[in-house]
Amino acid sequence: MNKTNLSKSSYCSGIQCEKILWLDKYKPEYAVKEDNKSIFQTGQEVGCLAKELFGKYENIPYNKDRITMIEQTRKLLENKPNVITEASFSYDNNFCSVDILKNDVDGVEIYEVKSSTKVKDIYLDDASYQYFVLSSLGLNVKKVYIVYINNKYILSEQLNIHELFNIEDITQIAEDKLDEIRNNIDDINHFMDTYEENDEPDTDLGIKCFDPYDCIYWQYCTKDLPKPNVFDIVRMHKSKKFEKYYENKVSFKDLQYEDLNPTYLEQIEFELHDKEPKIDKQAIREIIDSLKYPLYFIDYETCNPAIPVIEGTHPYQQIPFQYSLHIIKDEESEIEHKEFLAKHDDTELIRHFGESLIRDMPENGSVIVYNKSFEATRNKEIGEMYPDLKEEMEQINSNMVDFLVPFKKRKYYTKEMKGSSSIKYVLPALYPDDPELDYHNLPVVHNGREASDSFLSLKNKTPKEQKKIREGLLLYCKLDTYAMVKLYDKFLEVLEE
Repeated sequence: MNKTNLSKSSYCSGIQCEKILWLDKYKPEYAVKEDNKSIFQTGQEVGCLAKELFGKYENIPYNKDRITMIEQTRKLLENKPNVITEASFSYDNNFCSVDILKNDVDGVEIYEVKSSTKVKDIYLDDASYQYFVLSSLGLNVKKVYIVYINNKYILSEQLNIHELFNIEDITQIAEDKLDEIRNNIDDINHFMDTYEENDEPDTDLGIKCFDPYDCIYWQYCTKDLPKPNVFDIVRMHKSKKFEKYYENKVSFKDLQYEDLNPTYLEQIEFELHDKEPKIDKQAIREIIDSLKYPLYFIDYETCNPAIPVIEGTHPYQQIPFQYSLHIIKDEESEIEHKEFLAKHDDTELIRHFGESLIRDMPENGSVIVYNKSFEATRNKEIGEMYPDLKEEMEQINSNMVDFLVPFKKRKYYTKEMKGSSSIKYVLPALYPDDPELDYHNLPVVHNGREASDSFLSLKNKTPKEQKKIREGLLLYCKLDTYAMVKLYDKFLEVLEE
């Protein structure tokens, strides 16, 4: 039997679905990978910081030639006791690099570093695979640990990495998994030996396609399904979707007479029968009647760094760094626009965000948002961090009106919304082919994730690059609130019909 070259990541892919490894080998061009630069960057930053947990360390630099890394590791292992990062090993075509290896006189300890805030099952598989490789090579592995983020940690004046990280002993789990790992490796080798390039495995879909990670070959493996299909139904739990899939009820035609939630059936019916828009004018009127001038249309952008940089914040806390505000003072007024975008190196940007917000919304008018819980929670957090701003932030929250509600409750629904209440679906459904409202036409930032990533990237950019990114951030956020103004216009329009 040919032995498949496995790394710890490919081993984890293989136990999720062996076909991933086959596709990686023979059809990698069909992989649809999201832009995970920010996730990768976070992992890099967390990993680099964790390397300092045990003081001085020797790092094995990455090399495409794994033999070079293995040989460098072998030499450093002789200089015990020491700490080696990215220590590299191979046993019977099974390769791994250990994030942190404590190399003691009487054995070694494995530390697998994760940027998560909890220990997941796949991390146990990852670290246990490393234990298998090292112990199979004859090393005395004394302990195996997972190092992960402590989300209860609050940054004070200086970062304390020993409080930032939790370290969990999983040695017994790794020992108990040895036979499982051997069997998994044998199964993967047998699978890859059985299915060669011209013999694609007929592997069925399942929850494994999304657990523990969304499969990058999902589009390829579902290319022959009817469009739309059960997997396009919004809000339906994945387990329910697969239940119907296994019953061979996949297309919307298959599903139209099933005993399903009315919300799911509505999406199906609108798609199949091209139904006219559903508009509950009474619900729309109630929203319009609840509004009080001046009207403040506002949207926040946030980032959530794994390593806190602002005193008083915790890992992955949502940090509001920007807002856009469109204002209609009364029926006769022109629309005004105000905005705030923090400086990337401002250590008090949350306070400055709150203070600017209060200045820009001095009157007791309606604060119009899309998904009230998000902005309201940020305001509450600002008030908790800065008690002198608490009363004003509570006042802003008390005036909030959520334009998401009629779309989420399907009081206003069209086929083009495809079951979604996201403004990225709602807006083009109500204003089709309007270039002014097309997020794709924006030059730099096109969605919230890109906004967060762009703001966090500013610290590593030249002044010229920073200027371009900041302009892109302002344009994006401005469109978010202008979109809400357009929803307001549409509400008025349907009430006049």
